Amino acid sequence: MFEQYLEIFWGFIKAFAVGGTICAIAQVVINYTDLTAGKILVTFMLCGVILQGLGLYQYLVDFAGAGATVPISGFGYLLANGAMKGAQKGLFGAFTGALSAASAGVSAAVIFSFLMAMLFRSRSKKN
Repeated sequence: MFEQYLEIFWGFIKAFAVGGTICAIAQVVINYTDLTAGKILVTFMLCGVILQGLGLYQYLVDFAGAGATVPISGFGYLLANGAMKGAQKGLFGAFTGALSAASAGVSAAVIFSFLMAMLFRSRSKKN
């Protein structure tokens, strides 16, 4: 019984370490470069795509779980993984595989954003 809790705790530690490292790298890039937030997000997503294309990101996912899949680089991993699986069915499958792999997450983001917009009234910040 104690071993199960220790295994769960160790999983949390690994996820926190990997996710924290990814976020720390992003913070260093924000602090020491003039890149905009959009460029940083696209760069991290492309890093996830490239690392998965080389077969390296899967090792990180297997090791850290959500620590590697939750940051934006995990979205790139998801797109690349879906495209690679879909490419086994042909060129069209490479495009649709990426979209179908990410559709649940994107749909959830749109639905929950709509619900929050209905529940709360947005207004601009006063400087």
